[in-house]
Amino acid sequence: MIVGVPKEIKDNENRVGLVPAGVHALVDHRHTVLVEAHAGEGSGISDAEYRAAGAKMIPRATEVWKRSAMIVKVKEPLPAEYKLMGEGQIVFTYFHLAPLPKLTRVLLDRKVTAVAYETIREADGSLPLLTPMSEVAGRMSIQVGAEYLEKINGGRGILLGGVPGVPPAQVVIIGGGIVGINAAKVAVGMGAHVTVLDRNLNQLRYIDDIFGGQVATLASNAHSIAEGVKKADLLVGAVLIPGATAPKLVTRRMIREMKKGAVIVDVAVDQGGCIETTHATTHSHPTFLVDGVVHYCVANMPGAVPRTSTFALTNATLPYGLALANHGFVKAAKASAALRQGVNTHRGFLTYEAVAKAQRLKYTNIESLL
Repeated sequence: MIVGVPKEIKDNENRVGLVPAGVHALVDHRHTVLVEAHAGEGSGISDAEYRAAGAKMIPRATEVWKRSAMIVKVKEPLPAEYKLMGEGQIVFTYFHLAPLPKLTRVLLDRKVTAVAYETIREADGSLPLLTPMSEVAGRMSIQVGAEYLEKINGGRGILLGGVPGVPPAQVVIIGGGIVGINAAKVAVGMGAHVTVLDRNLNQLRYIDDIFGGQVATLASNAHSIAEGVKKADLLVGAVLIPGATAPKLVTRRMIREMKKGAVIVDVAVDQGGCIETTHATTHSHPTFLVDGVVHYCVANMPGAVPRTSTFALTNATLPYGLALANHGFVKAAKASAALRQGVNTHRGFLTYEAVAKAQRLKYTNIESLL
């Protein structure tokens, strides 16, 4: 199979879909890998390293897309890339389609096989290709939250961990999954007072256990969320329903009750956000104010730490990419239930139910198309 790796074009997105080790593995299996020139530079990977691993360096993205049976990316195709996708082409990347009806329509019209990192799910319920970036985003949420709490960045002027005689910041995290746990880990390490809300009591018991009581836990409901939001200096939205639009758990009314200069980091923004006042921002323009509250809602947060993120991501994606290349889409999908759950569109059909519900479109089970 010819596998293509174009340079990412999203604002300040410096990750890349394959590292040289991945290229080497594909070439060892007798596949051809086309990498757009300079695609890895943002992650500290030179064209020479790709060549040494066996890649063919291609000067233009259009040629990479045209010649490749499978495209391996990091972020969803942007409008400039829509016309480059071909019928029957596999595009293997993060899509987060639920809030992106225009992209969904393009994928359907062009009969692209869209295999989404974020919806590949193993039998134990884990999301192995979402997990590494959730870990990065969770840890980053506290770093950026601490930065924007500084007065010069529009915040309340609070040091996250406080100092002797002055209390630490109140960090409230809505969602106790991978993002929430990693956010709590960094916030506790910085000395903040941390509260995690989740509706799963077993998950709260787990969090209480692993943090040895250093994190307060609350059962998530409308009342506890409202109370938590009101006291928060830093609020982290860490809610996930795989492949679906995130529920709006924090209302505009709750935002009005927050402290002026408090900071919100909505990590769920890729799926539409769990804060009513959220809208996606970029690394170039990361924040906006609503009722005096700083909102940081960058839709590709891990792109700010591309060296770490690229290697963490490609460690997870390579086995699935190899399966698709080695066996072709149909055989690979038939052999792997996890991979089948990653298929969002195929042959002009929408094959992921949560996206279909979010956009009120017809859903077709992928198994009926194989």
